[in-house]
Amino acid sequence: MMKDDRFVIPPALARIVSRLPQTPPAAVLAFALDRLLFPRLPLPELDALLEQPLRIEVSDLGLRLALTLTRRGFRPLPAHVAPRLTLRATTRDFLALLRREEDADTLFFQRRLALSGDTELGLLVKNTLDAIEIELPFLPRPR
Repeated sequence: MMKDDRFVIPPALARIVSRLPQTPPAAVLAFALDRLLFPRLPLPELDALLEQPLRIEVSDLGLRLALTLTRRGFRPLPAHVAPRLTLRATTRDFLALLRREEDADTLFFQRRLALSGDTELGLLVKNTLDAIEIELPFLPRPR
């Protein structure tokens, strides 16, 4: 379990963020994924993932970010679009995944990462992310 307490979200901040429009942060996430993840994706093998509405929920912030993958990159979707797959975790747990401190299976079995919707699509997303090496120098590991 991650011992880093720097990412505990104050409840007042969570209340404010959860009331904000979700499309701008979804556009920022799509932009970041285009730069960090998209160039490493094996697109010919991911036809099943293309154009699928996904939602990433950061539970402690109240963020519900809808996006999809196209052949040209990630695109934000309106919040009202029903997702085929939803991934839900806290800020701390998403950061642990990005830093490779925790793997998705561990978080899932500890009930810290929830996947709902299309199970086959969820496995495709998980296996694809597990296979990609991403260096994020701006997210140093806690000491």
